[in-house]
Amino acid sequence: MFALIALASAACYGAADFLGGLTAKRANTLAIVVVSQLAGLGLLVVMFPLLPASAPTRADFLWGAVAGLTGGAGVGLLYRALAIGVMAVVAPTTAVCAVAIPVLVAIGLGERPALVTLGGIALAIVAITLVSQSDHPDPVLETGKGGSRASAFSLALLSGVLIGLFFVALARTSSAAGLWPLVVARFVSVVLFSVIALLASQSLRLPPGIRLTVVCGGTLDMLANLLYLVASRMGPLSVVVTLASLYPASTVLLARVVLHERLSRRQLIGIVCAMVAVTLIVR
Repeated sequence: MFALIALASAACYGAADFLGGLTAKRANTLAIVVVSQLAGLGLLVVMFPLLPASAPTRADFLWGAVAGLTGGAGVGLLYRALAIGVMAVVAPTTAVCAVAIPVLVAIGLGERPALVTLGGIALAIVAITLVSQSDHPDPVLETGKGGSRASAFSLALLSGVLIGLFFVALARTSSAAGLWPLVVARFVSVVLFSVIALLASQSLRLPPGIRLTVVCGGTLDMLANLLYLVASRMGPLSVVVTLASLYPASTVLLARVVLHERLSRRQLIGIVCAMVAVTLIVR
């Protein structure tokens, strides 16, 4: 069951990224992030009366705050890397790091996945790398081209590490905490980006035509976080985070269905690898 929930989380993460990509060129990044994350926080507030009572500890609140800082900073660095670099390099670099960090932490904490599961995890990392690439990579900014490439790659690495730590932090919370770690995480990240926007004197207003899309993206992102949190409390972290990190596949498939984008040969191979990886992991 936890494998299906983790895969559902990946589908929601991918859909949220797809909607974010549709709006990224029509408004400033900080406005999109703040509004989308506020929408996700609103979803949690609506859901709370429908959930059983919870008993979070101080540790749960602290892990939630860590998740908010690492996740928020990771998203910010990812957007910056995408702005100055090549998506075909930035996206897989971030996604692979986001998988590797939690898997290494899980093994360090005592998890011992079976050989077939480790093979599936390795194949999933290959799948993420392939599916995030296309035959027509985005152009790099002309000014400081070499420096932009190096900076984007460094930012992508750091972003992946921080997002991986976000996955670890959420997974360290207790089942008794309910959704409180997510509330704390989202509150911290909203405050973080709001302060950055204030210091940068950037408006948080969005064009009317994309507001609904941004809100839907933020809602899907929070739903993905919720599903990941549930899955991480049911199954081993190394497996759950690998399945949840297959989200680039759903982004690519949505682009194919909605925008009629053609899939490259590498992306098709990556999707096949992802399907085989899931089969190996869930065994």
